[in-house]
Amino acid sequence: MRLFGPVTLIALAQLFGTSLWFSANGAADDLALRWQVTAADMGWLTNAVQCGFILGTLTLALGGIADRFRASRIFAVSALAGALFNGCFAWLADGLGSALVFRFLVGICLAGIYPMGMKLVVSWAPERAGAALALLVAMLTLGTALPHGLREVGATLPWQWVVSVSSLLALLAALWIARLGEGPYLPQPARTIPTPHSRPGFHTPAVLQAFRIPMFRAAALGYFGHMWELYAFWTVVPLVVSSTLLIEQFPGMGVAGLSFGIIAIGALGCVVGGALSRKIGSAPVALGALAASGCCALIFALLWDALPAISLVILLLIWGATVIADSPQFSALAAAACPRQLVGAALAIQNAIGFAISVISIAGVSALFELSGPDAVWLLLPGPVFGLLGFILSLRRSPTVTDQNR
Repeated sequence: MRLFGPVTLIALAQLFGTSLWFSANGAADDLALRWQVTAADMGWLTNAVQCGFILGTLTLALGGIADRFRASRIFAVSALAGALFNGCFAWLADGLGSALVFRFLVGICLAGIYPMGMKLVVSWAPERAGAALALLVAMLTLGTALPHGLREVGATLPWQWVVSVSSLLALLAALWIARLGEGPYLPQPARTIPTPHSRPGFHTPAVLQAFRIPMFRAAALGYFGHMWELYAFWTVVPLVVSSTLLIEQFPGMGVAGLSFGIIAIGALGCVVGGALSRKIGSAPVALGALAASGCCALIFALLWDALPAISLVILLLIWGATVIADSPQFSALAAAACPRQLVGAALAIQNAIGFAISVISIAGVSALFELSGPDAVWLLLPGPVFGLLGFILSLRRSPTVTDQNR
């Protein structure tokens, strides 16, 4: 008998596997001292992971790999390789150049962890995809925050040891998922994926047909706006903490401790959003969270230098909770809208485009932060605005579409 149910086990594996994502950011202070990296350089270290992730997800989606091979096998192999490349970053990188290479390879591996984790959850619990994916993304959020927490706990340890903990966690995730296997609610992997609208001599990847489905297209546009904001926000959280009154007013927590709290509270936002999705549906939860995070971005941009420290902390905690709560609901809507045999590829292509968007916003906000400090968060606001408008306008053209994730 398993100690945990399948969905819980997948969520824990997601937590451990995605701790690889921001492992370099948890060592930012050490890297600044040893390699003289700047805020813009840290943005590029994050973007190296994003670029690798984009390449990996495009390969999975357009090559049909995501639906031709078992998701559990892809997850396990990717987690093992990610652990290896993360360890190489910790122990073999000797400067920014080699670090970028290893972080890029980690990003490729993460493409087999995050979207495949979503596919595994859907394969075990399709009837409650919104809540199950919310738990999964909650673990992704904790995985993102975990390197900051590890740095705070292991403040006296060399940064290489702290980063290496993420590799050990990813190894555990690989073992768990390899043992768990597939759920019963998705078709068995096919050797080829049929493309119903292809013409002889002209091959169109089957996954692109998903964008013809109104709900999938609406969910994808909402997700793209969300992705403009999300990873750029997570990237600048330590910079915001160290550039405002927070570090002076809460010296006992330090930059790493405060950053961990602001990012990790997103896990609670995901869980609450997942519970609400069971009652009111995924679409209202996704749009409400996206609107709330946009309001937080606007208030912070206008008042960050005027608010008392306690008000600023509360604002950032609300922002941290809402900035990620929409993600699992957009993914649940997308998964429910597309054909079952394309779920893995459709989620992978949505991830690939979303992370490509995040590369631009991360580079922009990191460079702007060096010039204007926390005022740079103005650059995050267009994401929620575009996501809301894209979702609503897409469905206005298809008035018969309803939310299926209740």
